[in-house]
Parts: sequence; C-alpha cells; structure tokens
Amino acid sequence: MKSAITIALFFNILLHSFSANAVDTDSTRHKLKAAAIVSLNSNGIASIPAFSLDKPALIATISLAKNRFSYEPVLGYSLEMKPWFIDNWLNYKIVNRTKFELRAGVNFSSFFTPVKISDTALLKAERYFAYTITGVYKITSATLLTLAYWSDNGQEQGTIRGHFFNFIAEKNDFRLGNHGLLALALQLFYIDYDGNSDGLFFTPRIAASVRDFPLSVFFQATQAIQSNISPFPEFKWNLGLAYSF
Repeated sequence: MKSAITIALFFNILLHSFSANAVDTDSTRHKLKAAAIVSLNSNGIASIPAFSLDKPALIATISLAKNRFSYEPVLGYSLEMKPWFIDNWLNYKIVNRTKFELRAGVNFSSFFTPVKISDTALLKAERYFAYTITGVYKITSATLLTLAYWSDNGQEQGTIRGHFFNFIAEKNDFRLGNHGLLALALQLFYIDYDGNSDGLFFTPRIAASVRDFPLSVFFQATQAIQSNISPFPEFKWNLGLAYSF
C-alpha cells in the first residue's frame, strides 16, 4: 500500500510539473541522449558505498535521457558473470535550471545473494523498491554539490528497509600537465536501516584520465565515522578502470 501511494504521489508531481511548464513542444523537443560507463573494480563497492561485493566486480552504468526524463540502469556482476545487483532508476527533473536541478526518481532493483540448498549452490534474488529526491547545485559546469535522500524498501520477507542520506562535493577539472585530468569527489552519507544497521560514513574518490580519451583509472575508499553495526565496519578500498562511451 505504501509503495502504491508513493508511486501515485510521484506521478502526480510529474503531471503537475508538465502543466506548470507547458510550452510549445517544438521549442522543447530534444534528441535522446545516451551514455554508458563500464568499470572493472578490484573490490566492488555498491551504489550505497557501505555495501560491497568484497571481490572483483564489473559494473555498467547506462544513461538514456530525453527532455526531463531519464532511465539509468546499473548492472553489477562478479568476474564469474554471476549477477550481484540490478538497478532500474527512472528520474524526472522537477526543476531544470542552469545552476540548480531537482530530480525525483524511483528504482526497481534486485539484489542477489548466494545460498546453499541440499549442497546445491543457488542465487537468491531479493526485490527492492526505492524512491528518491535529489538536488544538484552547479557552482561551475565541473564543480557540483549534490544532496540526496533515498527510501529503500525490501519486498521479500527478511529483506531490510531504511533510509539513505547522501552529500557529495565534486570537482572534475583539475589539470595534470597539458593533457591529464583529475576528478575528485568527497562523499558523506548516513544509513538508517532495520536493526543495528545505522552509521555515518566518509567516501573519497579520485579519478585520473587523459583529455579526449575514454579510459580512466580511479581509487575509492569507505571509512565509517560512527556506526552501531557489529562488528564495526572495516575500512574498504577499491581500485578500478573505467571506460566511457
């Protein structure tokens, strides 16, 4: 029932935004924009960096956007090509200005965990439904501040539910010589999930690339600042190689 109410409210926002921003369709028609990033990770870290696969992983992020709508699936697999998670983000820009964006979105996802039944190894799929509101302030085209809230809701018995609060400061145009580029992101997030699954975490990320070349290398780390998770979450790091389309 809560999920149905959430979906109804979301689409109500969309309809209101359409009516509030209705203009000549010829002036607002844009082509479909498509992009993708595929990364090889030494120690796969999930979309919520408190969770990880704890072994090498492949993660593909795809973005399809037209006008105010976007569809952004994220696929995570182990190197044995066993599924880890599948996200399906549907987003709508309620506010779309030069300096500020406000997006609302929903996510239908699946999370896969290994289980054993009668000495047979299986993958158990658990479904999650999430909704989010995200604000992005653009200091410059390459310097962004992002504040987001997710409500995460497991659909099967035994799955967890909770809240995710996320703040990211990023700058993507540090120059390394004549051709090198450096991107730096600092992420502070708080999770509040069922049971003893609360905590405040800090995640820096640094990426290096060559101008006009699609390959980049990155380093990401996650450190708990405060948490009631037992045992206390250990420091995690991830080194990766990403290819952008």
